[in-house]
Amino acid sequence: MTTFKDYDYVRPDLNEAKEVLKSLFESFDQADTVESQIKVIDSINTIRQKIDSMMNLAYIRASIDTKDAYYEQERDFFDENNGEIVYIESLYFNALNRSQFKEELKAVYGEQLFALAELYVKQFDESIKDLLNQENKIASEYSKLVASAEIDYKGETYTFAQMGKFLESNDRAERKSATLAVQNYRAALMQQYDEIYDRLVKVRHEIATKLGFDNFIELGYVRMRRVDYTPEMVEHYRNQIAQYVVPLAQKLYAAQKERIGVDTLKVYDEPVFFTNGNASPKDDAATILENGRKMYRELSPETDAFYQFMMERELFDVEAKKGKQAGGYCTFIDDYKSPFIFSNFNGTDHDITVLTHEAGHAFQVYRSRGLKVPDYLWPTHESCEIHSMSMEFFTYKWMELFFENADKFKYKHIVDAIQFLPYGVAVDEFQHIVYAKPEMTPEERRMAWKSLEQKYLPHKDYDGIAPLVDGALWHRQGHIFESPFYYIDYTLAQVCAFQFFKRSTEDFDAAWKDYLHICDIGGSLPFNKIVAAAHLQSPFEDGTLESIMSFLADYLKNIDTSTF
Repeated sequence: MTTFKDYDYVRPDLNEAKEVLKSLFESFDQADTVESQIKVIDSINTIRQKIDSMMNLAYIRASIDTKDAYYEQERDFFDENNGEIVYIESLYFNALNRSQFKEELKAVYGEQLFALAELYVKQFDESIKDLLNQENKIASEYSKLVASAEIDYKGETYTFAQMGKFLESNDRAERKSATLAVQNYRAALMQQYDEIYDRLVKVRHEIATKLGFDNFIELGYVRMRRVDYTPEMVEHYRNQIAQYVVPLAQKLYAAQKERIGVDTLKVYDEPVFFTNGNASPKDDAATILENGRKMYRELSPETDAFYQFMMERELFDVEAKKGKQAGGYCTFIDDYKSPFIFSNFNGTDHDITVLTHEAGHAFQVYRSRGLKVPDYLWPTHESCEIHSMSMEFFTYKWMELFFENADKFKYKHIVDAIQFLPYGVAVDEFQHIVYAKPEMTPEERRMAWKSLEQKYLPHKDYDGIAPLVDGALWHRQGHIFESPFYYIDYTLAQVCAFQFFKRSTEDFDAAWKDYLHICDIGGSLPFNKIVAAAHLQSPFEDGTLESIMSFLADYLKNIDTSTF
């Protein structure tokens, strides 16, 4: 059996690919039957999938070791040629849009492919190829800057991920000193973060206006493939968060302050929920992965087959180490029909959350990998996150495998998820403000962030620590730099995941059946239709947030935190 380390990487010849595709597109246009066009589409998709596979292999291996010169060079190749790849994609979607057999193709492939095609052609023109390459290069500057972090603390150097265990220490003095170490490091780079983002905002605005949009907000929604909701719907949703979630989140912060026995909840107190420390995994990374095997075997036959596939092919890289890119993700290598899970375990409860979260992504794409349309392999982002966040709750029955006190983990996990929603919509509104006024200075952007903290995060007390008091908390959020407008998606999905959680407490088997169904359909439907297919309420509907917050508040009341 071929394992990940033996997956072959060969840099694709994009010029050759374009020549072959040019001939295929001519054949497509000249085809006199829908069957002929379908055959051409299959050939085109083979080339698209090969390029995508090589790009993902390069990115995975470069993120595992950012000091690997070869794969850094290969990642740079894809960054520098991103415009060419987008151009190839645009040729494909343009061909679909102009097909004389469009209605017949819709009957074969579904409406969603053509809805995606219509959006895709709006986001690209040959005149912006160089600007797209420039945008990708600048975004990579940010990821490399984060990955290169070497934070001096107690005579050692650590990455951001490795500092997690100190930031969650039960010793308040250590939490504060660790926070100061991290923030002093960020403060020294504040101007650099600001400058990178300023260049990104300006190049994105230039791309948008060249394509005929008023600003990047419009283009951002097109890039995110938002077929069935608008900025106005998102604004209404954010207001619902402010009305129904912020008050509950603030009550939970107040309860935390009393529980851990501090006069004022400072920023460095927020990670600690209990006087005797947070629940932490009782085992090392290798044992966690093995316990995952037992959990997924017992959850369902489908998850058992999936997890065995992942373990046998060594499709995990989960331990934090120097030179490794920060964060966690799941991607897919089409040539090998393989999901891949990347994360940075650091000895905190986040290790288990990230495992189940990324496994949710991986399970969905594993189930969808046989779909005929490669564009349906993944849903749009907010729908993708339903699978990942819901998996976190479906695995609650097995948390005893990972923690001495599973209720302690569950309490924090639920509270974290509730308190994430206001932060998530603050990140979203911040980007709407920034891209509506691209001429803003870095200082004005940080002041805009501070005003959003008053609206959504009024509990924040930075204890005078720079650069947090200067409105720079958002500098830590890679999505803002690398994936603009990809953040509200997490909050929308979280509301859906909360509903799956509620249903799993009422009828686990029925909830799991609906979850499995939306994994199987992949990206063949837009967000609101996937939500409907799962028998959930849309987060945009009035009453959804009010109802689910009521359920969660009641659930939390039944956990006796005095025993923790």
